[in-house]
Amino acid sequence: MERFSRIERLIGADKLARLQDRLVTIVGLGAVGGYALEGLARSGIRHFRLIDFDVILLENINRQILALESTLGQAKTKAASCRVKGINPACEVEELNLFVDQHSQQQVLTPRPDLLIDAIDTIGPKIELLAAAWQQGVPVISSMGAALRTDPALIRTADLFETTQCPLARRMRKKLRGRGIGQGITCVYSLEVAHSGFQKQSSVSQDEEPGTGKRIMGSLPTITAIFGLTMANLALARLTDG
Repeated sequence: MERFSRIERLIGADKLARLQDRLVTIVGLGAVGGYALEGLARSGIRHFRLIDFDVILLENINRQILALESTLGQAKTKAASCRVKGINPACEVEELNLFVDQHSQQQVLTPRPDLLIDAIDTIGPKIELLAAAWQQGVPVISSMGAALRTDPALIRTADLFETTQCPLARRMRKKLRGRGIGQGITCVYSLEVAHSGFQKQSSVSQDEEPGTGKRIMGSLPTITAIFGLTMANLALARLTDG
């Protein structure tokens, strides 16, 4: 296929065919998840399940690839589906406007994906999803905190239980270990000490759990994009292996 001829020239026809046959579920289509989706769609993946409960806001434009004047107010799943099909009309995309919690985690993982991309930025839902995926043996790549970082040279990949200097990863390990979860969750994280500074917002919006306050943390489009594209690159290696 000419559309993906550069990919085929690099990895070969067999691996490209393998990519095109895989199902990838992406949960969270914001600053990190949107770029993960972009990288995978442009690499030939043809089967996506896209999950997010939010709509695109003006404040998303600085860092989210799906956020444009033309997409303001749209469900992120709809904007993502349209973008994927604009890249490759042959893609099959399922949209699921869903908040992930202990009650919906099984819906997220059914049908069972070949790979789960976790780009959720709230710890409660993230714990629920990763625990369920690990218990069911679903391969997963998870994003740790990209906000408040500025140095791309300090971005790393590792098993979640082998990360260092990432406060979110440390909290995740503690909570997951308490559920009997061990190694086997690949993640992208940063060694950089997070910059301070946030403001409190009283109303509920996209990055908080219902009923909680929210810290609005500063972020650079470059760092969140690198997180997302690094996840996509890890995904390509995993999906073409064997």
